[in-house]
Amino acid sequence: MPDPLRATLRVHRPIDDEEATDLARTLAMVEADDDPWSRRLPLHVTASALVVDPVSGRVLLRWHAKQQRWLQVGGHGDPGERDPWPIARREAEEETGLTDLRLLGDGLLQVTIVPVNAVGDEPAHEHADLRYLLATDRPHDVPPEREGVPLRWFTLAEALEVADDGLARLLRRVPGLR
Repeated sequence: MPDPLRATLRVHRPIDDEEATDLARTLAMVEADDDPWSRRLPLHVTASALVVDPVSGRVLLRWHAKQQRWLQVGGHGDPGERDPWPIARREAEEETGLTDLRLLGDGLLQVTIVPVNAVGDEPAHEHADLRYLLATDRPHDVPPEREGVPLRWFTLAEALEVADDGLARLLRRVPGLR
């Protein structure tokens, strides 16, 4: 049976040289390690999702205390998981409480390598983040915070004001946001 992670990466088409470099580095790491999701690796795979409200054109961001910035929802695969799409959806559901999330577009939207700050006993490392675009028809179901973590709907302009370079690149790829 083909590996869903490798298959996803092999069919993804980067939109610029920066993403092409990140994709090549990610694919090389995935090809070289039996468990590319493992947190023991200085570069490991994560999956995330930018949740949008298609009616208002707003995006949902989550405050990440470790990184001290607003980011899309997402995270690590659980043991035995390999397919990035279900991981991104699961993480988005867990972090937002939304149960109606659906994929927008044809699949994987972006591959990017993200530096992660050292916190406590965890050293600085990198995430090879596979990013998807999800929509909800129930944006009012999102609580102001979940498990003590703030969640907030932003207009595109507001999101770009608080975005780091990686999130800004992702936001600019979302069709139809205002």
